[in-house]
Amino acid sequence: MVPVSISVLTLVTEVGIPLMRFLFCSLVGVLLMATTCQNASAEVVDVWFGTSTPRGGLSQGIYHGAFDTETGKLREVDLAAEASGPGFLATHPNGKMLYAVASKDGTPSVIAYEISGDVGEKKLVENSVLPVGDGGAAHVSVSRDGKVVLTAQYGTGSTACFRLDESGGLVERSDLQQHPPGSGVVAGRQETSHAHWTGTSPDDRFVFVPDLGMDKVVIYKLDSSAGTLTPHGYGECPPGGGPRHMKFSPDGQRVYVLNELALSVTVFDYDAKAGAMTPIQTIETLPESVKAKEVFNSASEIRVHPSGKFVYTANRGNDSITVYSVDESNGRLSLVEVEPIHGAWPRNFNIDASGRWVLAAGKNTNSISIFSIDQNTGELQFTRDAVFVPQCICVEF
Repeated sequence: MVPVSISVLTLVTEVGIPLMRFLFCSLVGVLLMATTCQNASAEVVDVWFGTSTPRGGLSQGIYHGAFDTETGKLREVDLAAEASGPGFLATHPNGKMLYAVASKDGTPSVIAYEISGDVGEKKLVENSVLPVGDGGAAHVSVSRDGKVVLTAQYGTGSTACFRLDESGGLVERSDLQQHPPGSGVVAGRQETSHAHWTGTSPDDRFVFVPDLGMDKVVIYKLDSSAGTLTPHGYGECPPGGGPRHMKFSPDGQRVYVLNELALSVTVFDYDAKAGAMTPIQTIETLPESVKAKEVFNSASEIRVHPSGKFVYTANRGNDSITVYSVDESNGRLSLVEVEPIHGAWPRNFNIDASGRWVLAAGKNTNSISIFSIDQNTGELQFTRDAVFVPQCICVEF
């Protein structure tokens, strides 16, 4: 019997070379198996980038990249479709159609693109186009049942609804709702209504539209089959706050609204049956002492971690992302940190579905900065990796 404490020399002299060869080959096999399993767990996902396309600018339209959720690497960023000002993007639930609010032959429109190709090599083929009919749209979204597309028109203060066919193609603009006048609290920004974002409740019964000019979230009842909106009520934000974007918590019990002008987040309890929002907290994204150091500051985007444990917001001017932890008992937020994005003018950022990574768009630096997320604290760690994407203002997984 070979002793437990046997040495390599003893193995060679007493047990023999054949056993040594067997043990060596087994070790190599284990290492290869571990490597194979690690590679199998890695996932490469598509990521789309909406951009601004000013005359003489670098961007030509919508870009596509492949993101590795194991390594946090973004690669193969290429132009997927030429378009004029395809700012915000939305993906159909079936994953086969991408929507952009852009200009088509000089007309503000919604464009539906068919997604073709393999992961990492996706291209967009124009499927259908409809004019918004009420100026340019600042945001686009798709209902969770995939029956309608919704847009928010900032300049005219309206919400539009577009019916889709079974494949996700655009059929018609089926409704247009004009918002009431602005609050007038902030001179030059709130004299009129400014619809800024659209989205539906988790059950698709209601549509929510934060309006920067009104200091309210406008709520509509949605009939997705008919493609119609019925005014239902409001969520009240602080005077002068300027609500811009919002997100639901994963359990649907809370709503987090980002106030662009005040650089703050208002937390609401959400009554799903009544479709009603009740404010419970407003917390700043940056201290007043920090805001005073920049000539111009404004909040731009808000995201909720897939776990529901953290909330993130972006600050233009300060060029940072604010991280909050969520009290799971009541949904209230507590500040964790303010992390520089290592870029300039973050109009948008997004969190991948695994909840491990943040991709932050620096519009003025033509960059996507990549951060890992601490799963215990929510803190961001810059990976020292930034990828060139021209004038990006939307990151869509």
